[in-house]
Amino acid sequence: MEHEHSSLWNTRDTLILLLAGIIWTGYFMAGIVSNRHRSLQKWPRYRYVLWTAGILCAGATVVGPLPKLAHHDFTLHMAGHLLWGMLVPLLIVLAAPITLMLRTLPVSMGRRLSRLLQLPYFHWVIHPVIAALLNIGGLWLLYTTDLFMLMHKKVWINLLIHFHVFMAGFVFTMSFIYIEPVSRRFSFKYRAIVLVTALAGHGILSKYLYAHPPAGIEKTDAETGSMVMYYGGDMIDALLIIVFCYQWYRAARPRVYENFPSQQKEAKTT
Repeated sequence: MEHEHSSLWNTRDTLILLLAGIIWTGYFMAGIVSNRHRSLQKWPRYRYVLWTAGILCAGATVVGPLPKLAHHDFTLHMAGHLLWGMLVPLLIVLAAPITLMLRTLPVSMGRRLSRLLQLPYFHWVIHPVIAALLNIGGLWLLYTTDLFMLMHKKVWINLLIHFHVFMAGFVFTMSFIYIEPVSRRFSFKYRAIVLVTALAGHGILSKYLYAHPPAGIEKTDAETGSMVMYYGGDMIDALLIIVFCYQWYRAARPRVYENFPSQQKEAKTT
């Protein structure tokens, strides 16, 4: 029985690694195709690095010893949560795969994709408040109800929750740092208020789990896992905040160099 279970995991890991390799290669191929268009700037090399880092972190979360041990270790489960639901979405968003796809696809297909992204559903989901509720609210629902226990008993629930956690993290990140195309843009002040509130909700949840462990989790394991969630989450949140503030700075800085020659000429005449 143990041999069959191990064989099942090996088959699963092989399929996941194969899929990850295809996705990773597809991004690089899209970059090569995009760079052939002389009218477009070369796709930045650092985005290839971010994409590769995102794929590697995602692979470490779902393949190998971490996902197996996380079923019985709440601390490792939280480490996986930080990677899968926070760091990987941030790296993937910074790699801008949707933008690269729009650059690579033929004009007709690119227009179809653009129209798809303009649908009311995406307009609704990408709203910062909705994205924060789906992300942080989903975590509260997971860890304060029986869902956490069920995800370790039912494979389809486990897969569904993993899908939601990643997509919620991806949409959450995309709704605050505008790198990918979005149907509606909100001001930096508005997004900053929602972001601070959402991050506070994540921190409060980690403290709540420290005092109220999920069903079936020992107190010491819950305390360690909660600290990993709290401090590790702060580290990843800091990266998100740095990118957000950098974008805000670039958007708000005075453009003194555009009119500098004319201003200098005016100064000489006076």
